[in-house]
Amino acid sequence: MFECLKDISIKKTGIFAAGVLFGTAGIKILSSKDAKKLYTNCTAAVLRAKDCVMKTATVIQENAEDIYAEAQQINEERAKQEEMMDDCSGAEEPGADEEGCEA
Repeated sequence: MFECLKDISIKKTGIFAAGVLFGTAGIKILSSKDAKKLYTNCTAAVLRAKDCVMKTATVIQENAEDIYAEAQQINEERAKQEEMMDDCSGAEEPGADEEGCEA
């Protein structure tokens, strides 16, 4: 009748019991008021960090938009200058008076 109990290892049973004990104690600790306070403080810190990152990202995005707009304006001015130079170099007579061309 007790032959099936001979196959049970005391070491394995002890490890299992310790696991159950630590698991139960762990659940109690993780659901305690102190743990909840810790979770709340950590979450608040993460939210503060998120706000800081979002502010920085907004500033970077605004700067990038300003740089892009200035770059477009520079390219438009350069294109106008090149167009004027092309118009002047295409004049039939040297020194011909065209609008914006130098003699």
